Amino acid sequence: MPAPKKKKLEKRNKRGTVMVAFDGLRYRVGEYSLRGFVGLLPRLPAGALSAIMATTSRTTFRILWRYRSRMERNLALAMSQDLPSRAERLAIARRAWRNFAQSVLETVRFMHAPKQRIVSLVAVEGEEHLKRALAKGKGVIALSAHLGNFTIIGVRLAAAGYPFTALIKQPRDRRFAELMDRYRAEAGVTTISAKPRREAARGVLKALRANQIVLVIADEFKSGGVPVEFFGVPSLAPRGPATLAIRTGAATVPMFVTRDGADRLTLHIDPEIELVKTGDLERDVAENTVLFTRYLEAMIRRYPDQWNWLGFKRADAKPRKRESSPAGG
Repeated sequence: MPAPKKKKLEKRNKRGTVMVAFDGLRYRVGEYSLRGFVGLLPRLPAGALSAIMATTSRTTFRILWRYRSRMERNLALAMSQDLPSRAERLAIARRAWRNFAQSVLETVRFMHAPKQRIVSLVAVEGEEHLKRALAKGKGVIALSAHLGNFTIIGVRLAAAGYPFTALIKQPRDRRFAELMDRYRAEAGVTTISAKPRREAARGVLKALRANQIVLVIADEFKSGGVPVEFFGVPSLAPRGPATLAIRTGAATVPMFVTRDGADRLTLHIDPEIELVKTGDLERDVAENTVLFTRYLEAMIRRYPDQWNWLGFKRADAKPRKRESSPAGG
């Protein structure tokens, strides 16, 4: 191997080793911080929690400027007519960031809370739609997005006695992933890893055949998806949710947990989505993916300051350097 190529390869390998080490350190910091939060936060008074949340939100919003910039860019791309000024878009981004910080603290507090307390703190609208869908006996696909406090959907329904499973895009670090799975299990939520896909499909099918609720987050727009218009922008939506609904016959029911001005949480359960069924699988997947995307967009338009604005991009956008979301996906 010529010397210049060899040096270049060695440099690349060294950089790769450094990145792996940094990734491992980042996950260990995250793991022990999470363990500390879970052990300590539920014991703190509400006033102290609010102060911690406010400080953490403001500080990280300033420090993690890359994520803030990406949120601003996406807001400008999607809502420039509704939010013509940069100040307006920045205000939405700031509130969305606060929503994420608040959601983390709420989830930690609910993790070991009595079921009755969870039920009392999260109101439910439209539970009759869920009961009607479950009465069909083929399971329910809970269609949702990174909106409001989406991590509470399963916790709230499990507290009310509904068997609940979440399809999760796991973090790369196995130890951290196992910790998160254990915490979800303690809250009554079963985890199915989205990868490997074949194993994920088997797990989801088993849960639906047992007439359980399976949460599917459908707002990550990446290559290989179905072409859709999202906020008027050409995007690629995941085809998995529609494929799953068509192949299993499970009812697809939109579910979102949002907060009001006083931080009161409400789980909104909408009526089952009537699927397009022509008998042509590819066409049905495409048309139902568009249908699902419209539902998500309508909800995000109602609560733009409760969506993370990180996973949205144009279908024709050039690939950017890998940058993990602070939300873990």
